[in-house]
Amino acid sequence: MKAIIDKAIPYIQGVLEPFFDVEYLPGKDIDRAKAADADVLLIRTRTHCNEALLDGSKVKLVATATIGCDHIDMPWCEKAGIKVVNAPGCNSSAVMEYFFTAIYKLAEMKGIDLLGQTIGVVGVGHVGSKVANMAEELGFRVLRNDPPRMAREGHKGFVDLDTLLKHSDIVTIHIPLENNLDFAGDHFFDSMKDDAIFVNASRGEVIVEEAFLRNRPRFAGVIMDVWRHEPDITPAMLEAADIATPHIAGYSMQGKINGTTAVVRATGEFFDIPELKAFSLPSAEKPFSLTRYDIMADDAALRSNPGNFEALRSNYNYR
Repeated sequence: MKAIIDKAIPYIQGVLEPFFDVEYLPGKDIDRAKAADADVLLIRTRTHCNEALLDGSKVKLVATATIGCDHIDMPWCEKAGIKVVNAPGCNSSAVMEYFFTAIYKLAEMKGIDLLGQTIGVVGVGHVGSKVANMAEELGFRVLRNDPPRMAREGHKGFVDLDTLLKHSDIVTIHIPLENNLDFAGDHFFDSMKDDAIFVNASRGEVIVEEAFLRNRPRFAGVIMDVWRHEPDITPAMLEAADIATPHIAGYSMQGKINGTTAVVRATGEFFDIPELKAFSLPSAEKPFSLTRYDIMADDAALRSNPGNFEALRSNYNYR
């Protein structure tokens, strides 16, 4: 059997080789010709799995080492009999830690007093729930907006979006791209408070850039980790962000270990390979020291060469 693996998935070199003929490629270079004779693809967000890539191929399993699946045409894969597996929650703690690193750094940079402020969390899934819970632990007031959860669980603990935007000093988005393209447009940004802080570490395409840029002068601060048309960042969006990073909010060592473990085990389950089903990777695979995350080093690296976006991600030194 043959496996094609995105070469940027960490800690996976040599794991599948006893059972598969393995080829490692940059995610963007996994094309129709390469996929044609593969049995399994282990990918990240840069490989778009759809009919154009997979029709007529031998692929039976697509395993993505990411929380989201918006780079995969799920209905087409289901129709074609291709199983798709993702890694829900694998990097949720990393994104939560990124969020608080970023807002405290922003407050330091701009002299903002965070005491008593309200954080509005839009999307309370794996990531958003951890952000909301930690915010309460740290003494923030928290407003949660998640219509699907509200429909299932009732209004207790949730507010509608307009209420959140009207009363939040910090607004952070943690929603999937599926069904949320252009989610934050004119009404969203017009409804935010003056001097609010805006954070996006979900997907760049959930934001209507023109609406954001029109409202930007009213905001006290902006933190951006994700961008529309990645890796091609709109220059005005980069300039508008006080803290800008190259889609690395989830790039912690533990988050990557979790994602790799998930796709390897999924491959083992699908092909009934006991050694892969039981795969585990120690959290402390190699000794490392606990250090403070210097978010502004990531900001400086991106601003100095925005065209180096993909290389910054692929060669990232996991936190």
